[in-house]
Amino acid sequence: MQIAFLGSEKSWYLRDLRRAGGNRFTIIPVSFSHIAAKIEGDLTTVFQRRSDSPASDSGLSFPNQPASLDQFDAVLVRTMPPGSLEQVVFRMDALASLEAAGTLVINPPKAIEAAVDKYLTTSRLARAGLLVPRTVTCQTASDAMEAFESLGGDVVLKPIFGGEGRGITRLSDDALALRAFKLLEQLGGLIYLQEFIDHEGYDIRILLIGERLLAMRRRNELDWRTNISRGATAEVYEPSDEEVAMARRAAEAVGAPLAGVDLLPGRDGRLYAIEVNAVPGWRAIARATGLDVSAAVLEWLRAGAVVAP
Repeated sequence: MQIAFLGSEKSWYLRDLRRAGGNRFTIIPVSFSHIAAKIEGDLTTVFQRRSDSPASDSGLSFPNQPASLDQFDAVLVRTMPPGSLEQVVFRMDALASLEAAGTLVINPPKAIEAAVDKYLTTSRLARAGLLVPRTVTCQTASDAMEAFESLGGDVVLKPIFGGEGRGITRLSDDALALRAFKLLEQLGGLIYLQEFIDHEGYDIRILLIGERLLAMRRRNELDWRTNISRGATAEVYEPSDEEVAMARRAAEAVGAPLAGVDLLPGRDGRLYAIEVNAVPGWRAIARATGLDVSAAVLEWLRAGAVVAP
């Protein structure tokens, strides 16, 4: 099976997938920035020139020729790099063209578009009947200050795009909040605020690989953020029926068959759906569970086990 890996050639995930795949899978890194598309008549071809990647490394040879991505059995999206609006829209359109032509794209571009946007994700989770923190998204500092007060004067400010806890700030001081909001307004950014949910210092990450489900508990004694990148530790976790049901509904809400769902048990006794990651990492959960997650992902791709949005 030949898989196009949309991500960095230096990625741990590329190395581990190749390890797990052995000689049964050919996994070739593809760069978003080198994707192009050609339309001739009624045929659209999405390709990447491969002259920058040695044929001996990929197992395929494309000397100075376009490599059409529809030659692959699957395209696995492992990153969503920043870019201009035009670049991001084109990249999603290119993936949609591949999907429409019958190539297995994981995750589907519509799922990536939904999950990468925190406002859209939260909106879909709420419409699916899941409990989410009270959230306000606005564009001016004055509106943000009103939201700050209405959310109890203790909020989490998040970039609307991004992950792994980057750029997330807890604000509970009026003056600091106003300064942050004014800066974002001056920069032309959106202001995405959620009420701070008091919790016990841990959350639950559930990884869905189609119908298969793995879970870990992430605990951080030093920071209210429970991301592994922020120093949290991971341990294997057996989710309850309620947590499993919430995770599946959350993944379905954004249409992601391969998803990382974050659930947060609050000290108020309620369980909150916080995030759905459509480019989920599994390095930490593999360590916590002792399972070969990369092998599980590859076998799932081989089977074409895509859960319909």
